[in-house]
Amino acid sequence: MTAQMKIRPSVHAICGRFPSDTLAERVNAAACGDQHAWNALIDQFGGLIWAVARAHRLYDADAADVVQATWLRAFEHLERLRDPARIGPWLATTARRECLRVLRLGGRTVPFEDDECESESTDTPLGEVVLLAERDTALRRAFLRLQTSDQALLRLLMADPRPTYEEIAAALDIPIGSIGPTRQRALGRLRRELAHQGSLSLMAA
Repeated sequence: MTAQMKIRPSVHAICGRFPSDTLAERVNAAACGDQHAWNALIDQFGGLIWAVARAHRLYDADAADVVQATWLRAFEHLERLRDPARIGPWLATTARRECLRVLRLGGRTVPFEDDECESESTDTPLGEVVLLAERDTALRRAFLRLQTSDQALLRLLMADPRPTYEEIAAALDIPIGSIGPTRQRALGRLRRELAHQGSLSLMAA
């Protein structure tokens, strides 16, 4: 399946075309055969699904499988969604379940530093490049010492575009109200790890 997946002609013939001025209308239009609406959903939520896969620390190939499987589930169930306006949390939940399925089947994980590579800028002075590299290394080392749930939450919060709290809650299967306090505790633990390794001064550089 690709982003250019064709909607079933029979569904389109039955439903006709819908305007796509709101998210709910866009979902309904995609369910009824509007390829432009379907592409718009992929553009809007593709980053969210990838972020969920990254939060589960999947290899690129496994993450790609999760993304593909999630859109396939959407293609199969779009017209039966109870609340089309909540397609984001539904996709996040579906992606989380696909990630867990991959992990149960033996999908491997990758270290944080392997999937968060930064390219060096030739315009940056060498001394600053070295300092930034030291800071990034210290941050990654401290990040990896956090518990898995902290890493998953912070990965989603750092995703671009950033998911909504409802989508994050669905992706991690946690209450929305716990995200803020959990974020603060996770950042506190990250700061303590940085302090423990004597790297807090690098963060202010």
